Amino acid sequence: MRRVLLFIFPILIVVAGVFTAYGVFQVRSEEEKLWDDLRRKARAIAEGMDLSVRQILLTNDAKSAEYVVNKFQFRERLQGGVIYDKAGNIFAVTPRFEEWHKQDKSRVLEVLATRMPHGGLEKFNELTLFSYLSPVMDEENRLLGAIEIIHETSYVFSYLNEIWKRICISLATLIVLIILVVSLLQRQLFLVPIRQLTQWFSHFQKGEIDEMHSFKGKDEFGKLANEVEQVALSLRVARKAATQEAQHRIQHDDLWTEAKLKNLVQAKLGENALFVVSNREPYMHVLDKSLGKVKCMRPASGVVTAIDPILRACGGMWVAQASGDADKKFVNSRDKLGVPPEDNRYILKRVWLSKEEEEGYYYGFANEGLWPLCHITHTRPIFRESDWEMYKQANRKFARAVINELPKKPAFVFVQDYHFTLLAQMIKEERPDTTVALFWHIPWPNPEVFSICPYQREILEGMLYCDLIGFHVQFHCNNFLETVNRLLECRVDTEKFSVVRDKRESFIRSYPISVDSSMKDRMDTATPLQIEKIKRELGLEDKIVALGVERIDYTKGIVERILAIDRFLGKYPQYKDKFAFVQLAAPSRTHIKRYHDLISEIDELVERINWKHSNGTAKPIIYLKRHFSIEEIGPFYALADIGVVSSLHDGMNLVAKEYVSFKDDLNGVLILSCFTGAARELTDAVQINPYSTEEFADSFKKAIEMPVEEKKQRMLNMRKIISENNIYRWAGNIISDLTALKKS
Repeated sequence: MRRVLLFIFPILIVVAGVFTAYGVFQVRSEEEKLWDDLRRKARAIAEGMDLSVRQILLTNDAKSAEYVVNKFQFRERLQGGVIYDKAGNIFAVTPRFEEWHKQDKSRVLEVLATRMPHGGLEKFNELTLFSYLSPVMDEENRLLGAIEIIHETSYVFSYLNEIWKRICISLATLIVLIILVVSLLQRQLFLVPIRQLTQWFSHFQKGEIDEMHSFKGKDEFGKLANEVEQVALSLRVARKAATQEAQHRIQHDDLWTEAKLKNLVQAKLGENALFVVSNREPYMHVLDKSLGKVKCMRPASGVVTAIDPILRACGGMWVAQASGDADKKFVNSRDKLGVPPEDNRYILKRVWLSKEEEEGYYYGFANEGLWPLCHITHTRPIFRESDWEMYKQANRKFARAVINELPKKPAFVFVQDYHFTLLAQMIKEERPDTTVALFWHIPWPNPEVFSICPYQREILEGMLYCDLIGFHVQFHCNNFLETVNRLLECRVDTEKFSVVRDKRESFIRSYPISVDSSMKDRMDTATPLQIEKIKRELGLEDKIVALGVERIDYTKGIVERILAIDRFLGKYPQYKDKFAFVQLAAPSRTHIKRYHDLISEIDELVERINWKHSNGTAKPIIYLKRHFSIEEIGPFYALADIGVVSSLHDGMNLVAKEYVSFKDDLNGVLILSCFTGAARELTDAVQINPYSTEEFADSFKKAIEMPVEEKKQRMLNMRKIISENNIYRWAGNIISDLTALKKS
């Protein structure tokens, strides 16, 4: 409707202008006629009374004068009359105008002086009257006085108002008719064809190009649709050729790279679309209040670190929650944009959640319920019915966002993590042809622990709508199979590692996630300069630097790490002035009390230990509490002599692998918690139990005093593992298994 009004607004302005000009002309013309007619009537009455008034003034007959003027008040529109003597004084006046003597006498004196009649409007007691003055002469043309005829004028103004009313009604009627006619014409000529073309494009985008949805228009819209169809046909032919070429390249490449993954996707998926769903978006737009500008940043997230290179390589669509305060400004009408901003490689679709939904679904059920339930860190999970309802509502919203984008042909949906245990079921109920995989990035607990959750059945049933469920390590796969076997009626196939329930089979596999080992090569070439700048600003010259990088979370073992550093410096005082620990900590989930308390606990602990071991200038712990991008973290990885990962319980932990991938000079040691999934691959790290403060403290001494050759050999072994088992191999294995499931 808004577009219609914008289209016809200029027409309405022109019509209204023409009508108004015509109305003004007509009213003025009618007004002149009415006043002219009134003047003629008044003159005729005055001329008809001239003889009688002359005789009255000659004889000074007051009684006859009174009789004459009294007759005026019984006329319909003739209101009264006044007789003046030659001096301009009132000789007789109609009774209703007894106060007429208060009127301005200048006009009377002017008529008597010029002996010329005069007519015009007069105000009297809030009335507007028409007055006509005519001089009275004797037979010898001597002035005797004057007679004044007073007419009412309300009928004139009423008539003029009636004309304006008719003009306005006609204009309004004409405007309504114009709007209706133009709307109907625009609908038939523009809106209907455009709507049909838009609907055709929607079906075409989803691959629905059969006769049922073909666009048969013969006009320009039809020509446009035909051209698009021809371009799409060429693209399909080119894609088919690219798929065959990709199959050939895959067979000849050994090392997994971005190019090889891209070839695999082309070979395996072909024209089938790939969708990734996660809570965390890979790019968020936030307002930098200090600069007053919006910047695009990648949030601190293991999921983002892992998935972004995959979609960069193979394209597709990433559906995620909008979390930046300026996100709304950068999406199109369907909440989509191309990312990365500097080099659009895939599509990001943002889903908008209300504050209540985010509070219940994310902070409540996901992070106060499922997160502590799955991590064995002795933090009690909290389950609320209201949070569960919001969790279901958020899953439905994400499911709808995905379903609206699914093409007609079967597609692949890759769901990330514990935020979407119900998503596969919601998608499959509407689109059973979709192949859905879920990757669980956090540990899966044993059946006894998971049975604490009051919604265990709904969660497991929702997950078993997935064709493939992936975990980091085999131990978590075993836990999941035991949980399903214990809590649901189903058939667990231990040979195929699958679960059959309601004639649906879900395969359970372990896929150790990794990082892009070539990430450092694509970073800023000024990294050495950045390293020197950081050392200078933080006072790290000639220091043995240890580094920790993570979100502030009770599962990351930050408190245990700081206590181990305290013990290390107390046990080995010779390193007090030579050792510095840098902690990059991104605040996270501060709405939750457990996280808020943890931040305060770490702040107090860092302050106390720095006071205890400080020599007056340098502090042993440098605590940098803010969000860091991977570009900012890179120089810290490069300068750190020791990387510290002390998670109390972790699915994999990509920080450990990122640190190793940045040490191309082989000069570094990784201290790694044995409770991480990465510990099963990176066996050359110095592995520790973060709960054992003594063991943890001694690991620092071991890392510092380790022979250079041993350091390099350990780092070389770990880098080889990460290079071979990188993020592209991880994604390639999942996609290969997904496509194999589809064929079967």
